Amino acid sequence: MTLPRMITLICAAGLILAACSQPATNTAPAGPLPTIGTSGSADAQKVAKSVFGAKTDGSGQAPAPFGSYAKGCVAGAAQLAETGPTWQAMRLSRNRNWAHPDTVNFVEDLSRAAARQPGWNGIYVGDLSQPRGGPMLSGHRSHQIGLDADIWLRRADNLSLSASQRENISSVSMRRNKGAFVNDNWTSAHHQIVKAAASDPRVARIFIFPGAKVQMCKDAKGDRSWLNKVRPWYGHHYHFHVRLACPKGARGCVNQTPPPAGDGCADAQAWVNNILNPPPPDPNAPAPKPRRELRVADLPAQCATVLSSR
Repeated sequence: MTLPRMITLICAAGLILAACSQPATNTAPAGPLPTIGTSGSADAQKVAKSVFGAKTDGSGQAPAPFGSYAKGCVAGAAQLAETGPTWQAMRLSRNRNWAHPDTVNFVEDLSRAAARQPGWNGIYVGDLSQPRGGPMLSGHRSHQIGLDADIWLRRADNLSLSASQRENISSVSMRRNKGAFVNDNWTSAHHQIVKAAASDPRVARIFIFPGAKVQMCKDAKGDRSWLNKVRPWYGHHYHFHVRLACPKGARGCVNQTPPPAGDGCADAQAWVNNILNPPPPDPNAPAPKPRRELRVADLPAQCATVLSSR
């Protein structure tokens, strides 16, 4: 059975979190994190996305991610400026340009690298996290602890877009044949920007559509170690998703299991092969389980303080 087929079955069984996110391991502390459900919070039984989605600013705490990428929150989040010298935050009405300070710093650094590419003035930045992280009102399952960032694949040639324009402009798809290949919009600049992101030691993983990973495997010269962090994933042809590792010393932050050794190019090619020649449905595949909405009680106990802090 190919890797993409195995992942599909696992996702159907509801065993993976965070963008159907690869399994997470707890780096510190050992054992399951205590949850709000055991803390007596008054909000414990409320739907978490409604509670976190109502917060309009960060908590007055020292920066800290709590929990995992798909079940957690972030204390002391910083707000990425709506416009900077080499970036613009998009879809401002969502108020999702908040993140752990490490993520904000990473985005600014990446934008400067992108601005060195021909025809690029920087980057357009999609969703980071909500002001206090947590489940979002719409869209992502991950982006909950302030360590995820979506970077648009549209060339950022105009950094003077108004708030209204940023609501209505769209990114540009890079895929062809349902993601098996890149299309003519893909350029060497895209390759270099993804490479710059993957080469950053703060980054744990990058998600992008399979055809892009295969194309980068074909084009990569010299050191290929950065390709290990670039993983094929469904969608992700309008943007690529950067995931930072838990900051050093961040107690209660749960990292994902590192990707397998090697450049991952064979796995990406297997995804492409399955797109071009889909395997027959597995009659023994378990039926997908209904997804239960996360309650505040399900989140790490520290998130109660994140919610109540001013």
